[in-house]
Amino acid sequence: MSKIIYKSAEEIELIRASALLVSRTHAEVAKVIGPGVTTIELDRLADTFIRDNGGIPTFLNYGGFPYSLCISLNDQVVHGFPGKHVLVEGDLVSVDCGVTLNGFVGDSAYTFAIGEVSDMVKKLMRVTKECLDLGVAKAVVGMRIGDIGYAIQEHAEKNGFGVVKELVGHGVGVKLHEKPEVPNYGKRGAGIKLEEGMVIAIEPMINAGRAGVKFWDDGWTVSTSDKKPSAHYEHTVAVGKGKPDILSTFEYVDNVLKEKSNN
Repeated sequence: MSKIIYKSAEEIELIRASALLVSRTHAEVAKVIGPGVTTIELDRLADTFIRDNGGIPTFLNYGGFPYSLCISLNDQVVHGFPGKHVLVEGDLVSVDCGVTLNGFVGDSAYTFAIGEVSDMVKKLMRVTKECLDLGVAKAVVGMRIGDIGYAIQEHAEKNGFGVVKELVGHGVGVKLHEKPEVPNYGKRGAGIKLEEGMVIAIEPMINAGRAGVKFWDDGWTVSTSDKKPSAHYEHTVAVGKGKPDILSTFEYVDNVLKEKSNN
């Protein structure tokens, strides 16, 4: 059984550099995403941007995954394939990206609304992002994995949404997926204790309807069992003393979206 890989302060800075390149990639996607754009165009743009900045797209060929981004539409939860689908007004698009830079991995996801979406979808996006913030706030020395999951689950369910249980967050940094698993549900005070040197990907996957999911025959794509939309946000986080150290950021992508909405 693999063990948790603890990172030194220097290694955490290298993971931060990778995570910030992921964050900048999301901002590049944000610049062009909109009605009329195909999802494969977004994948190619991200692949080029990552490589132009000295990185390697971590997802490409990972376990046989054939693209640089996971792009999941509407009722797709995660691991969707980019393709010829043309985005239209009202679509909900989750973009998950991983970058390897100087041998270390950063991982982050962001969900985009295409044009005007329903009030329910707006609420789903807002609550999922709040779930991420609440989970991240628990990534401090002395807390436990269950504290993260409980914070996410409690907030999602009190808003009437379903928490995906078949897919979880994870340790990250040296490899894309490391120990420990970081579920988006759990009991307070349960699970392994969080310690300095742990770096984890916290990634709420929240469904507008039921929690159930269905796995596609392509071996990757996961969608909601009731065909209702799903949202996904993710940060790479170093467990800190007193407060978490968030290594990725949504600042770049939010700035681009704000600028677009003002034009």
